[in-house]
Amino acid sequence: MAKKLFIETLGCQMNVRDSEHMIAELQLHEGYELTQEVGEADLILINTCSVREKPVQKLFSEIGMYAKQRKPGAKIGVTGCTASHLGEEIIRRSPAVDFVLGARNTSKIVQVLHKPKAVETSIDYDDTTYQFADYRSSKVKAFVNIMVGCDKSCTFCIVPYTRGEEISIPDDLILDEVRRAADQGIKEVILLGQNVNSYGRRVSGGRKGIGFTELLRRVSRVDGIERIRFTSPHPLHMDDEFIEEFASNPKICKNIHMPLQSGSTRILRQMRRGYTKEWFIERAAKIRALTPDVTIGTDIIVAFPGESEEDFADTLDVVREVGFETMFSFKYSPRPLTPAAQFPNQVDPEVADARLWRLQEFQQEIHDRVAAAQAGKVYDVLFEEYNSETGMLIGRSGNNFMIRVPASDGRLVGSIAPVKIVKTGRHALTGELEG
Repeated sequence: MAKKLFIETLGCQMNVRDSEHMIAELQLHEGYELTQEVGEADLILINTCSVREKPVQKLFSEIGMYAKQRKPGAKIGVTGCTASHLGEEIIRRSPAVDFVLGARNTSKIVQVLHKPKAVETSIDYDDTTYQFADYRSSKVKAFVNIMVGCDKSCTFCIVPYTRGEEISIPDDLILDEVRRAADQGIKEVILLGQNVNSYGRRVSGGRKGIGFTELLRRVSRVDGIERIRFTSPHPLHMDDEFIEEFASNPKICKNIHMPLQSGSTRILRQMRRGYTKEWFIERAAKIRALTPDVTIGTDIIVAFPGESEEDFADTLDVVREVGFETMFSFKYSPRPLTPAAQFPNQVDPEVADARLWRLQEFQQEIHDRVAAAQAGKVYDVLFEEYNSETGMLIGRSGNNFMIRVPASDGRLVGSIAPVKIVKTGRHALTGELEG
């Protein structure tokens, strides 16, 4: 019987792609098959996130739970960003763990599997040109890494300490991967990087790079690819050439994630974000002016050290001005190794809770207005799945609205079809097929 692999993926889309890489390597070189049952797994992997404190705390409870559920002889491996920054400490705290593999060492998964108590966590290791075996969790869309690491020095962020310095994957390797995805019937690619619009500044092997805008142009020329998404760009590097390409290229989905973090120029300076409140608003306004049907998402941290009521009011002001369609918002979480963890004037937890609640309530009002305004509109929807229990096809518009359509089967999964919105709601829109 084939060996069984259970994998839990925490965190961002880059972690999802890293998990796909590890699955592919273990299938090809070790003969593993995926299982959803922990108790039948021969190998249990936890691919971790360390951006906030809560996922780190969750890790050790997960290890304990899996250690109790696993069958005799099953191994447990911890991978990803928390593996990078805790390393050997994970094994010291949880002896049930058999190996630890950092986020910059994904290609070593087969090696560490056979080394008892192995710890591979170098953030200087470069596997950007490694040819991973092929596995994708979706037959409709494909995640494609275009770079690893980050050279920014945001004072709240642990990523540079877990994924290392920024290195771009050569564009010919990216385009080869996109073509393979298209040959497999994939219609949508999502280009991934910590800061995608600094792509090409430093390329693996010292090769000369192209810029992100040019990469978008080249990916859009791949036959069979009908949609291109990317995450995340940095607001500071959204120059006019990039915005104009985003607006004019019909293959680029009209949805963009612009991480604001704070609306206060004073706090942005403390965060080392490099832009001002006014810069952010102007860039968002230019995008909306050139792309009327665009949706804009963002990330916001409330209660960063020293944040005053005036600073928080500036954040609400930007939210009001830009009118984000989607938002991920969190209380500031001090992370190890980061400068902000040592900043004075940490905000009182009760004040932080109150500000987060106010922000999320305000954002929900915007979201409800946006959702209500979609009634009667027609969108081209790429259907990603069919839920047989509800009898619904589920997909997304180019500008990223989740849309459900009643259907008797899943024959349209993987297809793009026009849908008229007939019902709106907080979590999804409901439509009917046109024609």
